[in-house]
Amino acid sequence: MQVPTAPTPTPGPDSPKDSPRGSPGLFRKLLVNQSIRLQRRFTVAHPLCFDLDNGLSCRRSTLDPQSGPGLGRVVQAPGQHTQRRESFLYRSDSDYELSPKAMSRNSSAASDLHGEDMIVTPFAQVLASLRTVRSNVAVLAHPQGHMTAKQTSIGNPPSGSQPPTPPEDTGQQLALETLSELDWCLDQLETLQTRHSVGEMASNKFKRMLNRELTHLSETSRSGNQVSEYISQTFLDQQTEVELPGGTPTEPLRPMSQISSLRGLPHSASLSTATIPCFGVQTDQEGQLAKELEDTNKWGLDIFKVAELSGNRPLTAIIFSIFQERDLLKTFQIPADTLVTYLLTLEGHYHADVAYHNSLHAADVAQSAHVLLATPALEAVFTDLEVLAAIFASAIHDVDHPGVSNQFLINTNSELALMYNDTSVLENHHLAVGFKLLQAENCDIFQNLSTKQRLSLRRMVIDMVLATDMSKHMSLLADLKTMVETKKVTSLGVLLLDNYSDRIQVLQNLVHCADLSNPTKPLPLYRQWTDRIMAEFFQQGDRERESGLDISPMCDKHTASVEKSQVGFIDYIAHPLWETWADLVHPDAQDLLDTLEDNREWYQSKIPHSPVGPVSPERGGPDRFQFELTLDEAEEEEEEERMLAQEASESPDTELLSAEARPDPRDLGLDNQRTMGKPCVDHEGNVMAEPFGT
Repeated sequence: MQVPTAPTPTPGPDSPKDSPRGSPGLFRKLLVNQSIRLQRRFTVAHPLCFDLDNGLSCRRSTLDPQSGPGLGRVVQAPGQHTQRRESFLYRSDSDYELSPKAMSRNSSAASDLHGEDMIVTPFAQVLASLRTVRSNVAVLAHPQGHMTAKQTSIGNPPSGSQPPTPPEDTGQQLALETLSELDWCLDQLETLQTRHSVGEMASNKFKRMLNRELTHLSETSRSGNQVSEYISQTFLDQQTEVELPGGTPTEPLRPMSQISSLRGLPHSASLSTATIPCFGVQTDQEGQLAKELEDTNKWGLDIFKVAELSGNRPLTAIIFSIFQERDLLKTFQIPADTLVTYLLTLEGHYHADVAYHNSLHAADVAQSAHVLLATPALEAVFTDLEVLAAIFASAIHDVDHPGVSNQFLINTNSELALMYNDTSVLENHHLAVGFKLLQAENCDIFQNLSTKQRLSLRRMVIDMVLATDMSKHMSLLADLKTMVETKKVTSLGVLLLDNYSDRIQVLQNLVHCADLSNPTKPLPLYRQWTDRIMAEFFQQGDRERESGLDISPMCDKHTASVEKSQVGFIDYIAHPLWETWADLVHPDAQDLLDTLEDNREWYQSKIPHSPVGPVSPERGGPDRFQFELTLDEAEEEEEEERMLAQEASESPDTELLSAEARPDPRDLGLDNQRTMGKPCVDHEGNVMAEPFGT
């Protein structure tokens, strides 16, 4: 597959000295080499004979045109979208990165650049800068326009297209700019920590930037501070030190090797191959269910309707349909009765009384992952075993979730926290339960896999489910963005997934995106999910209040703002993640970004506003995310006094989520059967809101 080249840019105002990377007002953004920018082509390629343990098992290169069809898909790089906002990743990080030497390299053209023209991850910035260095050195070293073999090999044009020899003063200027670029690259390379990956460089940078954004957010109002604390504690891997009350109850002792909460298997004895229903579940509404499941391959399937029509077995119905759609039963010789037995048993280990992290959520994530795997940019990229692992990981990723966070389990000295040493407590437990259930009678759906296949699948599933720990979010995002940008700079836009590390990285982010896909769904579905996650948060807050613990951010039903929580979640978590994913699979996810933006604007419009003074210039600007105070200072004091009086009189049914009255979470139907397709409605007839993710 050949990628067209473009003429080497002539020296001018866009040379290194004036590059946007040196602009303190826009943070270090590298203008991608023009030969790459003009190509606007990005290839996701894969080997047909990829081996998880040994990499390529075929002799031919994956880009060899004789290797056969389906090796990859050429995807255009993102085009300009003048209406869509860019995420905070494209704001200035100059407070941390720019040295006095770099401060002089400003660009008057930087404000006109768009996200697709900019490199934001440090390692890719270094590589792009070095390419600029070599281009300048080539001009200085070959005044007659002769090209070296290496310059041609890395994608620059042949000698015939070399620009005319620059005047002597221009050559001197190029030499100075080249030295400046080399100095910056050397400074960056000298500060690399050899124990850490280049992806961690980007992760640390993004964390610094997010912390600064959250600091600004926390200064706007009390509710803004609570949203800031929630995002920081949930998505930045920052554990808070909590002083435990003296009377914290302890759980009954049991052997640490025992996986808790495994229950009986009531379905195993009643199923046989001859009695398997069409969609794996017994229902008297099979026709309606079949019609609903016609949308299994579409984004925005109404999973609540599926649950209602499947007798409250949405996970079984969805996974069984996906396995049939992808012909996985035949490919891996999975007996249909074994699959249904395992799925019913798995679904039985999701808690129906947990508002959000139940089998509805698992079914939604699995169906979303199924659609993402089928995106044209990833067509034929992953093997059948990798697809099986991704769907299975999505199905088990929250099994036996108790409806509280990892930090709550750690703070209460729970058995699970002790067993897993406070590290990804729930994620490790979900994996243990999901794999343990395979050992039950007639539940081993992988019985016909070879030993090597089984070990490979287990390795992939473990990696994917552990990546759903939200404290790993920023590292996942940074690794993905670094990979995409580095491939753009070094490989002419060819993303060759020819090793396990790169392939599992894309799969991890795919499942993570599916897990955080609620804001990209149609608004009626998104609001139902918000309703559920807030109910779960408030229940945890009630337990913390009763136990004398500090109430976690966004878990206090008296003070949490649903609308602000969703705007903050989209701006700082969902938008940067989906923006990066869309860059990988462009243009396949552009409609999801549009839906995400529309949903954000809807929640933004629901935030009550009160008259406030002019916004300070340093926080102003059309793309600066900010919250306005919802109440005057005097009103806030009155609200605090009223809240204290309510708590003193033990009136837990009153909530102050915003200016609107909202029902107590106990009034929300936590049983999936009772609430299917029946979202909560407030006194104005508006459906309640939706969640942050897992």
